[in-house]
Amino acid sequence: MSYAVGRRVVVTGLGAVTPLGVGVGELWQGLLEGRCGIRELDGEEFAELPVRVAGTVPVDPAELIPRPRARRMNRAARFAVLAAREAWRDGGFHPGGTARSGLDAGRVGVSAGAILGDASVLVAGDRQLRERGARGVSPLTTPMCVPSQAASQISLDLGITGEARTVTSACASGTEAIGQAVDRIRYGRVDVALAGGAEAVVTPAIMASFAAMRALSRHGLNGGGASPSRPFAKDRDGFVNGEGAGFLLLEAEDHARARGARIYCEAAGWGLSADAHHMAAPDPSGSGVALALRRALEDAAAVPSDVVHVNAHATATIDGDLAEANALAAVLSGRRVPVTALKGHLGHLQGAAGAVEALATALTLHHGLIPPTIGCADQDHAITLDLVTTAPRALPADGDLALTNSFGFGGHNAVLALRRTA
Repeated sequence: MSYAVGRRVVVTGLGAVTPLGVGVGELWQGLLEGRCGIRELDGEEFAELPVRVAGTVPVDPAELIPRPRARRMNRAARFAVLAAREAWRDGGFHPGGTARSGLDAGRVGVSAGAILGDASVLVAGDRQLRERGARGVSPLTTPMCVPSQAASQISLDLGITGEARTVTSACASGTEAIGQAVDRIRYGRVDVALAGGAEAVVTPAIMASFAAMRALSRHGLNGGGASPSRPFAKDRDGFVNGEGAGFLLLEAEDHARARGARIYCEAAGWGLSADAHHMAAPDPSGSGVALALRRALEDAAAVPSDVVHVNAHATATIDGDLAEANALAAVLSGRRVPVTALKGHLGHLQGAAGAVEALATALTLHHGLIPPTIGCADQDHAITLDLVTTAPRALPADGDLALTNSFGFGGHNAVLALRRTA
């Protein structure tokens, strides 16, 4: 089947596992209340690290999945399956999967973003080899260490046979995975897709590497409850590593309306670009970010005056936040559009970050309420954005488009445009 003109794509279901808890309800309530899900890492393996805080999921996902299944999934895949199941049910489909939902499994797809997936599996395999020899290495090590495990496990869990794609583009992975799924539906490859990202890289070696790069915040936790992740703040000094998963159920609008589905918003467009600047540092000019923003607007058949809200990437790194703020100011021509940044609540969920932030943006459009940014007690004077802080703010009535941004090491830039629906 092919379509001469791309179909409209809508969001009909949401699912999440984050440092604020399991489920979209925990995430949304935690964002509105300004709760921080960043915790002290108290395991012995973290004891000697210079930075020992991270945004970790407070529940063991293995306890929420039947043990025989959980044993064959890495931690990121467990997060992914739980989030995808929630999005699937939230969209009105049967938890038994495509067959029980009366769907053609070949017309349903999965698109998952991940950088590494679960970094601990390979580490454990290496430890088993050194301690017990070759026969001590689990045969599950290889299939469980590939970044595509999340997509394949969702496919297995719900009987999805149309496709199971994996996108790896650093911290832009989740957002790009959603964009890729939008196009697969637009142009008739599938009718329904679970799209998002999952990551579990809070491991000693990854934490030590980020610390050696001087990329992690050194603020730590304190009794006052302030987040160590401080997007756009004058005293920001780096990001906080995190883990979790977020998935959106995307659907062709005609397909969704034919079955009477509830629609959160339209997935209206997306844009990509590359900085071609440095293997880790952002281009300080923000030109690559601005290009991705403009491409997302163009793909959504929108203009800057349509933008009513921006969910910023804002990792709380000094140069990254400034480059994003400058790009937004340039593309939006200085308009005072309300901006929020969620990494003070969650930490940086890596390949899952863009998916969870897209999910929150869909909820913002659906409920007409913008969650506050936490961690930014004193906004950097060089950043002139209209940052929502302290308390939630009502979404302005004028305009119908929200942008959600993701940028990654190596200059990967991805922007998703979501449109408010009646």
